[in-house]
Amino acid sequence: MTISLYFVRHGQTYLNKYHRIQGVIDSSLTEKGVNDALDAGERLSPIKFDAAYSSDLPRAIETGRLILFQNPSEVSQPTPLSGFRELNFGYWEGEDDVKTWHIIGGPRGVNSFHEMIAEYGIDKAEDIIAAADPYGDAESGQRFWERLLPAITEVTSKANDGDKILVATHGTLIRNVVSHFSDIPVNVSTKNGSVTKVDFDGKNYSVDYFNNVSKDV
Repeated sequence: MTISLYFVRHGQTYLNKYHRIQGVIDSSLTEKGVNDALDAGERLSPIKFDAAYSSDLPRAIETGRLILFQNPSEVSQPTPLSGFRELNFGYWEGEDDVKTWHIIGGPRGVNSFHEMIAEYGIDKAEDIIAAADPYGDAESGQRFWERLLPAITEVTSKANDGDKILVATHGTLIRNVVSHFSDIPVNVSTKNGSVTKVDFDGKNYSVDYFNNVSKDV
């Protein structure tokens, strides 16, 4: 048995363009962001999707729709699931990313989210961010995974052997999936429009590839 999940990061948004932290807050796709999604759709067009899901945030829904527009699948719209929503960065939402990572990580000798992940692993990095949120709204690594894993399980439980499933979602979420299901390093940015393939054999998940922007998907 093999079920294949194709996780795609949404296209560039205005907050991405301006280097602002974007988790549960949302902003529209830029022109480049629309093209990111269309490019992903073109690369994925040889794969007929049996089902499609997305985060319930508009940037991911729109990305999923643009991908499916170019797909031979009979599915035209992704089904939104809140479990595929991006990590909640709490108080830090919308803040300048360079400044924020320096405030949180600088005293520890790490000055970017990538450096934090490389030094501590993604779960611990998220714990550090959550601990630094004065309002307590930011999700810890465990809290994030406890809402994400059931969404993945829901999708695979509804699938049939051989199904190929699109999941239009977010960069940090994809890094969490890869970190939990493989030993692939995730201390690099998940590119807008990149594809990450995860296979499920009925018992275990494995990562076929991560952060792929080539035509070989």
